[in-house]
Order: sequence, then C-alpha cells, then structure tokens
Amino acid sequence: MKMTVPKLLGTLESALYAQDLAAARRFYHDILGLDVVGEQPGRHVFFAVGPSILLIFRPEATEQPALPGRLPVPVHGARGPGHYCFATPPADLDRWRSHLQAHGVSVEADFRWPGGARSLYVRDPAGNSVEFADPALWS
Repeated sequence: MKMTVPKLLGTLESALYAQDLAAARRFYHDILGLDVVGEQPGRHVFFAVGPSILLIFRPEATEQPALPGRLPVPVHGARGPGHYCFATPPADLDRWRSHLQAHGVSVEADFRWPGGARSLYVRDPAGNSVEFADPALWS
C-alpha cells in the first residue's frame, strides 16, 4: 500500500549561527529593520520576517543538551557561514543596495540569474551569506 506524503505549509523558521549576538541584532534589527520577537542574552535573538521567523543562535549555547525542566529541544548548531535569502520586490533591489552600502555593508555580488531574476548578496557580521532576491528566481 502506497502512503501519501503529509502536507507541508512552508517554512516556519530558519536558523543562522553567530558568536556575537549583539552584532547580529544591530545588523538584522537596526540595518534591515526586522522586529525582534525573542531574545535570551548569550543564547539567541529571533526576528520576524513576514510570516516566518529568523532564529540567530550562538552555536555553543545550542550544542548543549536541555537542562532538566526546560523544553526538550534537541541539540543543534553549525560552524562556518550559513545562508539566508529574503524575498524582495525586484523594484526595491536598487534601494536595498543603496541602503546597505549607506550602512557600511559591502555588496558581495549583484547579478541576474539565467531566468532573469536578480539577487544581491552581502555578509552579516558573523559571515553568513545574506541574499536579497526577486521571488521570480524560483517561479
């Protein structure tokens, strides 16, 4: 008997890792304008991104097993640069480029994909690759 795959609704949350949470907060909140929706000093800072959440964790904090009485979240963590992509209206990509550069953020790449969609890449303070892309990239 063949089983059908249960439905997925989309991405609820994605995680990146950073040693310096204060620098991550400044980048994602102060420069990108994301609202902080959760924060635990030394462990994490969470941001609203439309209907989903961007989680920024200190890897050392999430590599430890949950303490008794805490939620039993499995250990996780990553080392080295991760990647996150913001869906951006194509008409706003030039404004994003100017905004980022005005805040001292270097643009690492700015190009059009073979299908015509454009992507703009920068690095966050932890070295993660952060992309701003026309949603047509995947349509």
